[in-house]
Amino acid sequence: MAKDGEDLGALFARITRRLIDAERPLLAELGLSMWGYIALSHLAHAPAETQLALAQAIGYDKTRLIGLLDELEADGLITRTPDPGDRRARIISLTAAGTKRHAAARRAIRKMEDGVLADVSAAERTRLRRTLARLAGD
Repeated sequence: MAKDGEDLGALFARITRRLIDAERPLLAELGLSMWGYIALSHLAHAPAETQLALAQAIGYDKTRLIGLLDELEADGLITRTPDPGDRRARIISLTAAGTKRHAAARRAIRKMEDGVLADVSAAERTRLRRTLARLAGD
């Protein structure tokens, strides 16, 4: 139960930990790490023009990104193709298998979220998602 007057940072930290703890096993069942899922989620919207752009967009350490992308590529979830305008740069895109795996992970997470939000009305859920997206700068 939230303490009266508890600051937003403390509340967000608690719910973030709760959600991450619930998401990890769901993602593991699908052969994904949390960062793998985050990368796939970003790529589901549009390919990344460069590996650096992807690292910056998802807030991931650029020196560790290559290893993450190597894993996703080895699993057939992404491709890295040379940029026609700069052969040193790689355009990162989801494969059909990556799109399918991302969709399965998203469904599993949404189902878990439905459980977390079971006592929250549909209107409140919509308002919560919109408010959080606005606060996140989306």
